[in-house]
Amino acid sequence: MYGEEINSSVAAGQREVWLVAGTRPEAVKLAPVARACRENARTRPVLIASGQHAGMVSQALRAFELEPDVDLAVRRGTGSQPELLAELVKGLDGLAERRPPEAVLVQGDTTTTLAGALTAFWRRVPVVHLEAGLRSFDLHAPFPEELNRRMVTQASGFHLAPTENAARNLRECGITDDRILVTGNTVVDAVESVAHREPVFENPELAGVVQRAVAGERRLVLVTVHRRESWGEPIRRVLEAIRELTRIHPDIRVVLPAHPNPEVGGLARSVFAADPNVLVTDPLPYGELVHVLAASTLVLSDSGGIQEEAPAFGVPVLVLRDVTERTEAVDAGCALLVGSERGRIVHHASRLLADPGARESMLAGGNPFGDGRGAARAEAVLAWLLGLADRLPAAFVPLAGAGPGRLEPYGVVGAAASPR
Repeated sequence: MYGEEINSSVAAGQREVWLVAGTRPEAVKLAPVARACRENARTRPVLIASGQHAGMVSQALRAFELEPDVDLAVRRGTGSQPELLAELVKGLDGLAERRPPEAVLVQGDTTTTLAGALTAFWRRVPVVHLEAGLRSFDLHAPFPEELNRRMVTQASGFHLAPTENAARNLRECGITDDRILVTGNTVVDAVESVAHREPVFENPELAGVVQRAVAGERRLVLVTVHRRESWGEPIRRVLEAIRELTRIHPDIRVVLPAHPNPEVGGLARSVFAADPNVLVTDPLPYGELVHVLAASTLVLSDSGGIQEEAPAFGVPVLVLRDVTERTEAVDAGCALLVGSERGRIVHHASRLLADPGARESMLAGGNPFGDGRGAARAEAVLAWLLGLADRLPAAFVPLAGAGPGRLEPYGVVGAAASPR
């Protein structure tokens, strides 16, 4: 069924712009743009939950005191990518028939991103791509996201690149400068918005782990692993590495939010069922995840978003992948590619856990991904595209040598931070 309630605080007569999300990362990165649109009141943002991950978009938006304006349902039988794409396009196109938008903003590289871009393109509605230009240059990693993002580039009329590297990738694809703006990544806006709120944890054990980490009583290591190309043997090797790390460093407590797919979550729960040093949880609401991240000493992850969020808190990331489209994190020293080989993971994690200087050296270059004004730039581009602003905003330029500029975990602001 479809929900089409428009927030009553939005004035009638504004130009309607769709913000389409199907997964939690999309919702997180679109939420600041929706808030910026509402605050400036030049366009009417319509947050659409595509149904790709049912319930996850609503959960993520609650961290920003938002909710979907439209909630679509997707019928899944086989669970295949062709089925998902077909169902998403049918749902979005049916909605467009009933209430056509004047522009469509899609984010990132999911199947929802591709479906939203194709739906708008076929209806000759301008497509704006948030987080445009990311490339791994390997169609099989990440899969299917690398192909999705390349196809969305071709369908888009304007490209909001998070960094200059991403803008360079777009230019090499033939996109002209007058269709590109470097905005910074809106995940930095999102993290700043959530980090200053007092955390409320549904899981008392998780609350205790975070509290002890913030107090400096025990170090916290966050692990997230979920990408499709990691399923099977790569994930097994990662879990073996985590088990070895807890033996070598008995003072750490690992938090592993498990992906709902049994290939990931079921395996993690079985491996660590009797391990008191590893807390396997359900997927965490975004607000909780941010506070776990803020309290962490180290992150091991195959997530793209974590690579962008962790530098805001001065937390180094070991990337459990062989390639990353967030090369800025590696170039700035915030992240290190380690793949999924057990020995390599254990070696680099142990080095960082044993040597505070090594951790600090990874963060000397600051956060290359944004300054907290990415959403304001995105809103201004939408207004300009619809003739509601005279000029485009100035591009984001990271401050060279600015240092970590890190946010502190809630509860330690103005006090000595926990030893990491």
